[in-house]
Amino acid sequence: MKKFRGSALVASAAAFALTISGCAATDELSPTTSPSESAATTEWYEDLAPQITVGWNDIIDTFNTSSAAGNNVGNSLTAYLTSSGFNYYDSAPALVKNTEFGSYEIVVEDPLTVKYTINDGVVWSDGTAIDGADMLLAWVATFGYYKNEDGSYVFAHAAPKDTLASKLPTVDGNSITFEYDVQYVDWELQFGVGVSAHGTVMMAHEDITDAAAAKQALIDAVMNGDDAFMADVATVWNEGYSFTNTPDNPLAYLSSGPYVLEELVEEQYSTHVVNPLYNWGPKPKYERITIRQIDDSTAAIQAVDNGEVQIASGQPTADVLQLVQALTNAEYASSEEAAYEHIDLSVNNGGPFDPASYGGDEEKALKVRQAFLLSVPRNEIIEKLIKPLNPSATLRTSVLFVPGAEGYDEAEANYAQYLGTDEENRELAKSLLAEAGVSTPIDVEFWFPEGNVRRGQEFELIALSASQTGFNVISESEPNWAFTENVYPEINPHDATIFAWAATSLAVSGDDQYLTLTGPSNWTGYDNATVDGLLEELNVAVKKEEQLRIRLAIEAELAKDAYNITIFQFPGLTWWDKSVSGVDPNLLVPYYFWNFWDWTPTAG
Repeated sequence: MKKFRGSALVASAAAFALTISGCAATDELSPTTSPSESAATTEWYEDLAPQITVGWNDIIDTFNTSSAAGNNVGNSLTAYLTSSGFNYYDSAPALVKNTEFGSYEIVVEDPLTVKYTINDGVVWSDGTAIDGADMLLAWVATFGYYKNEDGSYVFAHAAPKDTLASKLPTVDGNSITFEYDVQYVDWELQFGVGVSAHGTVMMAHEDITDAAAAKQALIDAVMNGDDAFMADVATVWNEGYSFTNTPDNPLAYLSSGPYVLEELVEEQYSTHVVNPLYNWGPKPKYERITIRQIDDSTAAIQAVDNGEVQIASGQPTADVLQLVQALTNAEYASSEEAAYEHIDLSVNNGGPFDPASYGGDEEKALKVRQAFLLSVPRNEIIEKLIKPLNPSATLRTSVLFVPGAEGYDEAEANYAQYLGTDEENRELAKSLLAEAGVSTPIDVEFWFPEGNVRRGQEFELIALSASQTGFNVISESEPNWAFTENVYPEINPHDATIFAWAATSLAVSGDDQYLTLTGPSNWTGYDNATVDGLLEELNVAVKKEEQLRIRLAIEAELAKDAYNITIFQFPGLTWWDKSVSGVDPNLLVPYYFWNFWDWTPTAG
């Protein structure tokens, strides 16, 4: 692995903030990039409907969703509109290959060697070809090729896989070929094109003004070991795609997909206009898509009811569901999503769950963590907040397994002490605190996203329950994650956080993103060498029975360490005006956006 000297380029945490407001866009087609006049109109979008406006409750602040800073659902929606790739998921969900974009194949079985080729004519929205240089940039970031001396990643990827592919690839025109160090089980889901190579290089090195020269400079720098050049490229890759209003430099939002960013207004909306050069995948039926940022589900319902928004979604409550059901000119879909609610505890911030707070006494800190997790009134949360939305809802009692999946019952057995009634759990919590010999009440600084009604309700239930066991739960609600310690690994100043992990694929591996100490989404300080080794095994476990064995072993370690507590599978709710057809919410991110090309204006 390459190593850089100097300070670490540390990724910021993914944001889970909720924002609101909106604005109407104009109706004329005016791409923000400058393609040739001959390409300004193509047959497929000559008769498109003018525009559709949709609502979402998350921020949009980064156009590089492969980065740790950009790894949230809101950003992924914009990326989905403005990106193309080798595959995507349908509603099943099943993986669909986009052969109009390109192809990939295994060229050698052992060692696993894969070749990716982008079709001729596939270009960025400025007309520059998408080719091997773009995939090389994605490769160095995805596989953690560059590291700082402290072990941090120079390219702050959201889920780097630095143990998988260490040998430099071969770049040949539109193709890249690289060898895996191991027989990686999820190779088909791991790799794709991210942000543009030429745009990133030209922003990093302003003296390079030609796209072809920029691509070649990147290839030369990687192949010849020009670390200084790549450090500058990494800085832009990490930070140069983060913005909350339309950036001045169009290189920062080049598109490889059906839409191009037209306008972004902080905490209000983003508007995307058809990319006149796009012709390599499913084709949308609207000239423009505007995403309004609406954090209040009631406001989103009203927006659909009065015609300002055609599709909306949000974190529902029982009241929200009733309001949606009362809409006379709208349809809705309610189902579980591939996301689950959980509470994580910080073990390296000097707080109540950190062994350092007890002179390094691991056992005492463990009992305090167990006591707090037992204090979470999960059954009450399910009964009061989730069952009104999903009458069949049950507790999720596993980190790695979805309820009903093979292995779930075995995983649940690791959490037997947490499966009593809420009252029984509180009594056990008090006993554990007494055994630990700690003074009560214990202050717990608790983060949840400001403006999120359901999580606010969860916090109130948790705070009341925990007050009966020996904890004083203090609200640290704020709109964004706040990492105040600029160190590596990052230290979460909050003692407990409540949020959800949302699945973007059906990959077997990937939990190293948040379970290994060096994982860019490890915001708890969790560090278990046994888990690290098991995760490496999982990366190469081709047989289903081996995958199951390893994941159960990981789950046992997480339970033993009182890593966190899971609560419920997300109830999803999407509603849309009858003026639109083709809406088909998916359980995977990007949820209802997955088939935006099927959204169709209805007659009348």
